[in-house]
Amino acid sequence: MNALLILASTTPPAVNEQDVVTPFEQVLLVGLVFVIMFGLGAGLTPRDFKLALRRPYGLIIGLVTQFGIMPLLAYLLVILVLFQLPREYAVPVAIGALLMGCVPAGTTSNIFTYFSKGNLALSVIMTTNSTLWALILTPLMLALYGSFIFTESADLQIPITNIVVTLATLLIPVVTGMLVRRFSANIGAVLELLGGFFGLFFIVFLMATWVPRNWALLTATPWQTYLVAIGLGLFGIAIAYGLARAIRLHPSNARTIGLETGIQNGPLAIAIVLLTFADNPDIGLILIVPALYSLFIVIVSTFVTLWFRRANLAEEQKIPNLL
Repeated sequence: MNALLILASTTPPAVNEQDVVTPFEQVLLVGLVFVIMFGLGAGLTPRDFKLALRRPYGLIIGLVTQFGIMPLLAYLLVILVLFQLPREYAVPVAIGALLMGCVPAGTTSNIFTYFSKGNLALSVIMTTNSTLWALILTPLMLALYGSFIFTESADLQIPITNIVVTLATLLIPVVTGMLVRRFSANIGAVLELLGGFFGLFFIVFLMATWVPRNWALLTATPWQTYLVAIGLGLFGIAIAYGLARAIRLHPSNARTIGLETGIQNGPLAIAIVLLTFADNPDIGLILIVPALYSLFIVIVSTFVTLWFRRANLAEEQKIPNLL
């Protein structure tokens, strides 16, 4: 494949959509996203929201980090790193990078929170909270930072209306899952587990099939694109964790907020691109950062989790947990 010969040419060739995601993978991905969102909703009960409202401190911090830190971090990485490349390549890639920074948390964060000895209940409710608020805050953040980045590229403006419609559509399985849980707690619990399983399946599938097929694309992709895709998750986790520790939150809650902030919903971002930019000739470039992020966030989160597990859990037992 001769795609993305950035280092050899000042005018990189366009990346075909099917170089990044094949039609079969597109159908599979959109279906998986609906299943994952359904599982997310199936894990919720009205009691979860009541408990969250009684102690909303963690949710407020989560919203601030999720929709404050991550979009700003994506914007800074685009401006400082990605725009070192030719603009005909950098601008469409920047759309995917900015979208990746503005989507809500993914269910994968719940799994890593569990293994890092974090606050799993807080993680689940933060994931759901950010998913529900994404209907408003994702388009708002995209419009805000997009107005700074894409002023010279009228043909690549972010279609905010389409994204709102896509997010609203993807909330339907969340609400449906909640209704199923309301009428049958056992079925809801099983479906919740299935949602998490399919989330992991997507990641394993990506590693097993997408990487070998796109090896030429990956080796030709500029290092700046990798830095943006990897740095978005790594820096997001580090900054949110540092802030949580700075305001003296319990270490388990700080770990939770760090992971919840940095682990974005990669499958959702890819689905939004596929459903929103279907007719855009640069959709292949728009998909690159969400695809790379989804691949590397698992590796980053694994190392972070191993580091978190070195914490002195015995000492933490003596610290009051107020969230």
